[in-house]
Amino acid sequence: MSFQAYIDTIKAKTGKTPEDFRQLAEAKGLLKPGIKAGEIVAWLNEDFGLGRGHAMAIYATFKGKTE
Repeated sequence: MSFQAYIDTIKAKTGKTPEDFRQLAEAKGLLKPGIKAGEIVAWLNEDFGLGRGHAMAIYATFKGKTE
C-alpha cells in the first residue's frame, strides 16, 4: 500500500485529514518534545480505531513526510 493510499483510507474511515489530526494532537499536547510515537499510535487507535500502520502514517505526517 502506498503512503497516499494509507492517507486516503484514513480519510475515508475517519473523515479527517492529516492536518485535522495535527490540530487534534496539538490540542492534546501530543506534539511536544519527548512524546513517543507509541503514545500517538495509542491515541489514534483508541479514539479513531486506526491500526498501527495507519497510525504510523499519520505520525509520519507529523514528522514532515508527505509521500
